[in-house]
Amino acid sequence: MNVPANLKYTKSHEWVRLEADGSVTVGITDHAQDLLGDLVFVELPDTGRALAAGEEAAVVESVKAAADVYAPLAGTVTEINQGVVDAPETVNQDAYAAWLFRLAPASAADLDTLLDAAAYTASVAA
Repeated sequence: MNVPANLKYTKSHEWVRLEADGSVTVGITDHAQDLLGDLVFVELPDTGRALAAGEEAAVVESVKAAADVYAPLAGTVTEINQGVVDAPETVNQDAYAAWLFRLAPASAADLDTLLDAAAYTASVAA
């Protein structure tokens, strides 16, 4: 299982990367895409949408199932990755390159509430 050490994670299998401008990039983990199988559809939130931490933000569908993607922290959607909407299979090819959306977090301190790579790996193994 690929779990990059430079990212933060949620128990619901989202990854989060802090960007230089203070925004955060969000995607689903390699483990999540592996469980789902071949993705065939991705629905992303509208830019400008305010999200609460834990709120359903996006949907990914595979040939097996549909899964909600949750906002890892409160914030406003600043950008979506249209590339994954047009080609959902890119998430299967590299879940960490195929990000879903970017947020301007309501509080940067909320990042500290997320799991590090070791804690995420342990939660998946449990």
